[in-house]
Amino acid sequence: MFTDRRAFLRDAATGAGGVALAALLAEAADPIRPAVRPDDPLAPRAPHFAPKAKRVLTIFCSGAVSHLDTFDYKPELVRRDGQPLPGADRLVTFQGENGNLVKPLWTFRPRGQSGKMVSDLLPNLAGLADEMCFVHSMTARSNTHGPAENQMSTGFTLDGFPSAGAWVSYALGSECRDLPAFVAIPDPRGVPQVGPNNWGSGFLPAVFQGTPFGADRPIPHLARPGTIAPQADADTRAFLERLNAGHAAARPGDEALAARIASYEMAGRMQLRAAEVADLAKEPQRVHDEYGTGDANRYKAGFARNCLLARRLLERGVRFVQLFNGSYAMGEGVGNWDGHKTLKPQYETHAAILDRPCAALLADLKRTGLLADTLVVWVTEFGRMPTFQRGASGRDHNPRGFTVWLAGAGVKRGFSHGATDEFGYTAAENLTTIYDLHATVLHLLGLDHERLSFYHNGVERRLTDVHGHVIRAILA
Repeated sequence: MFTDRRAFLRDAATGAGGVALAALLAEAADPIRPAVRPDDPLAPRAPHFAPKAKRVLTIFCSGAVSHLDTFDYKPELVRRDGQPLPGADRLVTFQGENGNLVKPLWTFRPRGQSGKMVSDLLPNLAGLADEMCFVHSMTARSNTHGPAENQMSTGFTLDGFPSAGAWVSYALGSECRDLPAFVAIPDPRGVPQVGPNNWGSGFLPAVFQGTPFGADRPIPHLARPGTIAPQADADTRAFLERLNAGHAAARPGDEALAARIASYEMAGRMQLRAAEVADLAKEPQRVHDEYGTGDANRYKAGFARNCLLARRLLERGVRFVQLFNGSYAMGEGVGNWDGHKTLKPQYETHAAILDRPCAALLADLKRTGLLADTLVVWVTEFGRMPTFQRGASGRDHNPRGFTVWLAGAGVKRGFSHGATDEFGYTAAENLTTIYDLHATVLHLLGLDHERLSFYHNGVERRLTDVHGHVIRAILA
């Protein structure tokens, strides 16, 4: 078959472009996947580069904490209290029409040497403002709790994606051989709205999912029955280990079998160690007093015990701890920070539960030296409106601008990055996304978010999808 010169040149140009595109796609689709051993999937793995943090503590306040009543001080909002939001007549948001601007319901004061303005709602945390690195320009992709919780924990608003803790376990394995690499600690009142999605493994192997338990809710079925003597239990485990080794030797290359044996062996080790880590009675009384574990309010005491458990997990080498405050279940009249109708009494309830134990945890990490190589990340799924909802005494959902803060390994102390507008309505300076936050957390663990992927359904998936930039301005 012959062709004329014009057609030849046209086809050659198209072909050359196709070859170049194929080369670019091949280069772009060259992720670095961790070398996971089927017989030891949680074995420690090297990061991409030297990390600043060895472990992560995420404190997730479920229900969407109002940044305007806690950490984001807006003098103009105070001055224009009771006036309409300029340029937003008859503004309709998630639950309907908004009323006028409402100033913070608690007084803001300068804190520490940095002079950071933090409200009186959280006085104990406010006293640690010099340890915190605030990001005031965070944005989310959804104004609905479930999808927004999904995004904050997994990077995606849809169900079915791995949580950040699962990605970290997949990338780095565990430094602790007899406790999970990733532990989720739900609020004593119950789980957040999307529940296990927050600590699930999604399409990653199930071994990387978080193990949920709390100080008052131990891992079920780990205790040895009282009718079995300790020595008989040890002899039985040794016998099973010999059987498993022989079974595996007869089936070389069976990765599913190797993974199953590794999972059961981990469960056996946890049976010995998990009870010890949750035994808070071994802590000095002064520590219990600092956290408030003996408070007469069972929710305050329960959350305090969970905070103390988080510190014990971190100091024993658990790589990723996810601590929740607030739940979808109802407790004390309302289960979380979703302050639509009566924000003030709701927040006074939740702040009393959060503030003292959380501040004690942060101070404890600093005193013990753990904060030097632990990254603490405080998050909520989105923010709140500067107005009250019409006919109510609370603020509606606002994903357009809100606050998160970090502390510890690799981030600046007493520092603020980004800003919302003069009313706290929308991010106006150095806008950041949840993708950026996840990229930054991975970076501090020595991981390049663009080089950590998992092939699933024909797509190289990442925690940050195809987005995200490290927030370099906050790095120490």
